[in-house]
Formats: sequence, structure tokens, C-alpha cells
Amino acid sequence: MKAIDLSALWNDLQTLAQSLKEKEPALTTLLNETILERSSFSECLIYRITRKLVNQTNSINVLKDAFENAFEKDPDILKSIAHDMIAVKERDPACPDILNPLLYFKGFQALVCYRLSHQLWNEDRKDFALYLQSLISEKFSVDIHPAAKIGSGILLDHATSFVAGETAVIADNVSILHEVTLGGTGKDRGDRHPKIQSGVLLGAGAKILGNVTIGEGAKVGAGSVVLHDVPPRTSVAGVPAEIIGQTSETSPALGMSQMLDD
Repeated sequence: MKAIDLSALWNDLQTLAQSLKEKEPALTTLLNETILERSSFSECLIYRITRKLVNQTNSINVLKDAFENAFEKDPDILKSIAHDMIAVKERDPACPDILNPLLYFKGFQALVCYRLSHQLWNEDRKDFALYLQSLISEKFSVDIHPAAKIGSGILLDHATSFVAGETAVIADNVSILHEVTLGGTGKDRGDRHPKIQSGVLLGAGAKILGNVTIGEGAKVGAGSVVLHDVPPRTSVAGVPAEIIGQTSETSPALGMSQMLDD
């Protein structure tokens, strides 16, 4: 993943927010409280996300402290969030700039929250992590187990009903549409969820089940059910999914083409 300048990103967000404020005065309070009155990218994220998750002041303060501690302990979390934000802007044709994901896109917001829950899980604060997972599920209709491992540069497009199980792994630069499931196949414990390698595009409603690997640069068609490994740079579709060809792109996640006959 290439280096990212968080200061430049924060300056861009503030410029975009000021411009939007002048264009749409009805959003003045939102923009002031979320961005223009904040002193940093981390403070901005904390304000926006905590108020999306809970309404009670005490709960907001608890989450605020948790976010602050997480960002302080692992600054790379902020970099991953920034890469996710840029991924949305670059891959989603409905997203005109990096401000939109922060303000409106629940897929991006859910990923920010997941990154905190994952940090808590790794600190052995598992009950707090699971509580946060439940809030994310209730507020965003996205259910990511805090133990799942997710890289950066991730696009959760629309995001509704996305599920990732406890041992799921998603590499950098993956694009995932709504209603995708990375699930198990039964009640067995242990390593039982999918591994999604870099550059993969998962179409809407795709179900990848079991400890299978979706190879680098592969493409899974909408509505497919994948029960076996998918080789790198191949397209699969169907129930159960079968290989239907090779992908023409090195990284379908970046191109976002849903066509499978390429």
C-alpha cells in the first residue's frame, strides 16, 4: 500500500467542507461540528462515528476514549481509514470526493468502527469489541466479527447485509458489494472462514463459505455461492460457482466491472 499524507488529506476535507457549507447552508451545523470545528482527522472521525453509533452522552464519551486510545496506540489505523476513503472516491462513481464517505456512506463508516473493534479484540478486550460489533450491526446493517482481519483500501459498496466471520481475512484493495457473506459451513470451530486476496471483486449477494481462498485478482459474480478455492485472476459464477473464464484486469477490484465475459 502506497504512503499517504494524512495532513494533506485533512486539509482537503476541510476545504471541501467549507465549500459545501457555502453551497448548502442547511448543512452548516453538520459540517461545523464534524469537520470545520475539529483540529485533526482523528478528532473528526471520532466525532462523526461516535454520534452515529450512540445517543447517550456517557456512551459517546466511552467510545470517544476508546477511539482516541486506539489511534494513539496504532497510528496505522488512521492510514488504513484514509486508504479506505480514497478507495471509495476512486471506485464508486456515485462518490464525487473524499468528503462524501465521511458524511454519508455507511460502508466506510462501518469499516472505521470495525477497525476500532479489531484493535479492542487484539488487546483482549473481547467483550467491549463484541459490544461494538453489535452496535455496528444495528446501526449500519453490517456484521463484521472483530477478530476478522481486513486490509486497507477496502470498498464496501452500499454495504447492507455484508457479513464477515471470525476467521475471515481480506487483503488490501478489495471491493465488496452489498449482501456478500464470508461465512462458515457449519458449527465447526477453528479456521473456518474465507480468505480474500488482493484485487478481488465480490459481486452483490455473493456467498463465499468455508475456509476457501479467493485468489489474487479474481472476480466472483453476483449471487454466486462459492464452496471451493478460486484460482487467481479467474471469474466464477453460479450456484455452486464454476470458473467461466480469466479476468482481463490485474485487479478487478479497482476497475469495478461487473461483466464476467471479459
